[in-house]
Amino acid sequence: MINPCAPLLPREIVERAEKLNVPLLLDGVKAAGLDIPNGGCMDMEIGPVDRGMCVVGTALTVETANGDNFPIHVASYHFEADGYVMVIDGKGCRERAYFGDLIMGACQAVGFRGMVVDGCTRDRDGNIELNFPVYSRGFMPRGPIKKDEGNINTPITCGGVRVEPGDLVVGDSDGVCVIPRAHILQVLEEAEKKLAYERKRTETIAAYIQARKEGTSLPQLAPQWVLDMMNS
Repeated sequence: MINPCAPLLPREIVERAEKLNVPLLLDGVKAAGLDIPNGGCMDMEIGPVDRGMCVVGTALTVETANGDNFPIHVASYHFEADGYVMVIDGKGCRERAYFGDLIMGACQAVGFRGMVVDGCTRDRDGNIELNFPVYSRGFMPRGPIKKDEGNINTPITCGGVRVEPGDLVVGDSDGVCVIPRAHILQVLEEAEKKLAYERKRTETIAAYIQARKEGTSLPQLAPQWVLDMMNS
């Protein structure tokens, strides 16, 4: 089954998400009180091919299994890909790699922002040279098969998280999160509040360090909520 892509997320939404990170967005999910499996956080095994990789974009989903990468080829060439992140439910297959640097390079060429796969990839060094964000469960040099069409742009599960076409996908060195489209604004608002809090805490810590060096009066270092809980 091949369905059309969901509309791209508005540019202003993507730009706001780009100023955050995965931990902040997951804190935003929690603060918003959303009941999302795993809080929108993919399994810890799904990580970047290389540290420093970051991706933010709109989900384009692929469902396949058993190391079959034909659906990935179809998704790579069938759509106007600018702004999308290809998210692949590979059923956690570890016996074969779903793709290597050729598909990665092709996806980069047509405008995909990155790829996330619940399964393995190969050609790690080639991927790093491309500087194209890819997240996977690990590496397997054994190649894929090409057999079935699979499903494209249907709801999937990747890394223990439900992903629907059009959701917000964000990955960084810590991992990957998925924010349902209907809740993106709410999560962004809460994540931005947390960012402001963390910046203030960073300033407090820096002021404490400076005061210790100078031998001046120390500011309160412990967050007020910690003191309140200790005294309750």
